[in-house]
Amino acid sequence: MTPSPIPIDPTRCPLCGQDNRCAMEIERTTGVKQGPCWCVGARFSPELLQRVPAESAGQACVCARCASAAAGPHD
Repeated sequence: MTPSPIPIDPTRCPLCGQDNRCAMEIERTTGVKQGPCWCVGARFSPELLQRVPAESAGQACVCARCASAAAGPHD
């Protein structure tokens, strides 16, 4: 018997499991209009996106902390 897959939580970062603060997901679940999501101005490197598990791709957003850490130090 194959175990059923663990459902993806769209409010959690697929890399660290912390709250991703996705404004689009907050609006979807609460019905409360949100401003633009923090991620609109963020850059996600191909290397960072490759670390996202395939089953979470397009289902849960990377959090600002993981995105910032992947971007490295800023000059």
